[in-house]
Amino acid sequence: MNEKQQRFGIILPIILISYFMILLDNSIVFTSTVKIAADLNLSTQALSWVTNAYALTFGGLLMLGGRAGDVFGRRKVFLIGLMIFSIGSLLVGLATSGTMIIGMRALQGIGSAILAPTTLALLMDSYKENMRTRAIVYYGATGGLGASFGLVIGGLIASYTTWRLGFLLNVPIGIIMILLTLKFIPESNQSSGKLDWLGAILSVIGIILLVYGINGAGYPVLTVILALVVLAAFIWQEHRASDPLMPLKLFKDRERSSAYIARFFFLGAMISYFFLTPQAMQNVYHFTPLMAALGFLPETVPQFIFATLVSRLNNRFTNNQILIAGELITLVGLLFGAIVGIRAGYVTAIAIPMVIIGIGQGFSLSPLTVAGVANTDADIAGSASGVVNMVHQIGSSVGLSVITLMTASIASPVIAYNHALMIMTGLMLISVLAAINIARK
Repeated sequence: MNEKQQRFGIILPIILISYFMILLDNSIVFTSTVKIAADLNLSTQALSWVTNAYALTFGGLLMLGGRAGDVFGRRKVFLIGLMIFSIGSLLVGLATSGTMIIGMRALQGIGSAILAPTTLALLMDSYKENMRTRAIVYYGATGGLGASFGLVIGGLIASYTTWRLGFLLNVPIGIIMILLTLKFIPESNQSSGKLDWLGAILSVIGIILLVYGINGAGYPVLTVILALVVLAAFIWQEHRASDPLMPLKLFKDRERSSAYIARFFFLGAMISYFFLTPQAMQNVYHFTPLMAALGFLPETVPQFIFATLVSRLNNRFTNNQILIAGELITLVGLLFGAIVGIRAGYVTAIAIPMVIIGIGQGFSLSPLTVAGVANTDADIAGSASGVVNMVHQIGSSVGLSVITLMTASIASPVIAYNHALMIMTGLMLISVLAAINIARK
């Protein structure tokens, strides 16, 4: 491979910045909710829909967004996603009412559902062999950093400026990404297949019902049951369709299917940790929002450092070995925090476990992404990317909702957080077992 081929060029930064933008934006909301509610006079229920509206459209349209890139060309679909997300960000930043911000967060979710799988598929189109593996490593690291850095940046924005800035910043970044895409990313080949519209409708309805049932339905059990019925119909449609939205052969490969399970439970534990730990620092230690955001640096800094080491470690260890090591380290960090309890003080109960978790997460997310798209043909790369991102989103929602439900009746923030950590540890253990299954002969 010559020197020119060894360089990533401008395409990888375009992909990673676009992906980082949508992840960062979602995390910023976690630390901005109080100010959003005060500025727009939102009730607790209306405020929850600022997050739910985004989660519904993002989760519901992910597979459709991934397959659309396969069928219509990834560059074209990527540009459409950037435009929708940028417009949605602008209108969220300018929102004058609860209805407007909820509607525009839904529009942002549509843009994210197009962007998230298309970024990964574009990466797979643009790089081959070792270069592709290294690029996916950086992509996976970006996924973790976007979530954790979002808390810190959101805390700074919420403390020193207006929450609107976090959304308005996406507009110039989005415009720059559109211009760079037009100049540097070549037109991609379109698939000879067609879009499975019945599968698309069933998947959108099924996943939206599932996310809605988990996050805010008035009749959650009935809604989830209905979602499972619709998703079963979707799977049957994919079995019989000539050009399926989600080719079922994606799940025949043990590496991919085990990686999906591992990612589901890993994100269920980690997003819950990101969401609940800042609240615990404020409720138990009486930190300000900014102090709680900065209190996350013991996790964010090690994650960044060790995520950058993964590409070098790939020369000495297999992807699976790095993945299992990362997940075990993360499990140790969660278990340590659960055993000592939050009353042990910030350094012992939060900072030390965060360092361990940061190292583990830095080692885990990239290999999880590599395994999730392993052994895929070019014609289903978008579908595979869509499933990876769908599992990421649904796992996050399910994990957080289950933990919130199981600790909702506990009045003491100390006991509630300690119980939540034990549940997170259980979810991480399942993820570790799934990762070990990838290596099983």
